[in-house]
Amino acid sequence: MNPAPITARIGLLACEVCRLVSRAPSTGDVAHCPRCGAALHTRKPASLVRTWAFLIAAMILYVPANVLPIMDTSSLFGTQNDTILSGIAFLWTSGSYVLAMVVFFASVLVPLLKMIALAILAGSVQMGSVRYRRTRTRLYRLIEFAGRWSMLDIYVVTILVALVQVSTLASIHAGPGAAAFGAVVVLTMFSATSFDPRLIWDTQEEAS
Repeated sequence: MNPAPITARIGLLACEVCRLVSRAPSTGDVAHCPRCGAALHTRKPASLVRTWAFLIAAMILYVPANVLPIMDTSSLFGTQNDTILSGIAFLWTSGSYVLAMVVFFASVLVPLLKMIALAILAGSVQMGSVRYRRTRTRLYRLIEFAGRWSMLDIYVVTILVALVQVSTLASIHAGPGAAAFGAVVVLTMFSATSFDPRLIWDTQEEAS
């Protein structure tokens, strides 16, 4: 079976912003979309390099995000440092099982699964795999969908803070884990945005 034509092969470029398909310039100059003015590329420049760079940085920061205190509580009775995991344990032991599971899912499980999925996508493209192309494409769409809800993590932290019994003689400050946690969310979003899913099908084209 003949491989399906791709836009680059027939001299066309698709805009990543407005999706308009236009003809590539013959002079080799940088092309811009005639409708929205965005720069046009056959594939996202240095897609795999940037995907891995953001992903590795997110993986490194994922450890302090879960180990370091995400908030420091000070009162007349002393100072208490809470991590995400200790907050989940507190919610579970206090009987808030549903909220504990929501926090665990949004703050621990989703970022971890997102990083694993991105590593699978980038690694499979880098190794030139032609297996499970449709499944990998669906996986990327799922990551994109989950990315829209990444800020849910921040809301979860806000709920955690609100659950603490605060009086006028107590204060709560964000701990170093909060910065690492926010960085993980942003870096995984950048990593997903940097990945070009068309690379999955490019390997299929080359193998045909």
